[in-house]
Amino acid sequence: MSAQSTSEKLHEIRIVKKGETFIQQEKVCNTIGKLLEGVMRGFEYDADGSEVTTHFYQEGDIIVGSFIPNGKMTFTIEALEGCIISVANYQEVMAQVNKDQEITEVITREFQKLNQQLQSRLVSLLNLNSLQKYELFLQEYPSLINRIPNYYIANYLGITPTQLSRARKQLVSKEKKK
Repeated sequence: MSAQSTSEKLHEIRIVKKGETFIQQEKVCNTIGKLLEGVMRGFEYDADGSEVTTHFYQEGDIIVGSFIPNGKMTFTIEALEGCIISVANYQEVMAQVNKDQEITEVITREFQKLNQQLQSRLVSLLNLNSLQKYELFLQEYPSLINRIPNYYIANYLGITPTQLSRARKQLVSKEKKK
């Protein structure tokens, strides 16, 4: 029998069906997961009660609900496709940081990736037009373009579905000119 790594001992597999939530806004979250299969989105509600898509998760992404142990979630994470997630208790995983090199490297790499994504998203929302936002989305999530409904993409980009349609047409026109 082969020895399991610490990270293998800490996790279990969870199946989340399309449309189901993995983590719910306002609920205490003590879970960290790695998306093995499927696509998920993070969203919250604005002051008017409308959903605002904040993030997309794809295969290989780490899903961290709250960085504060036993903190309440500020957003919901739902499956856009049937998903398979390797889940673990956040505190148990964090207790292994600096004790297990593999876990330390994974956590460090994923937090750096998340930080880069958040910075990119902030710059996009503040400074880019619809076409530029869509081009950046294609760079950051190339495998998701045909897996996510356009209204979620538009919502994530902070534009209307009509603006997204125009941006897509502009991109096609731009590509033809090359």
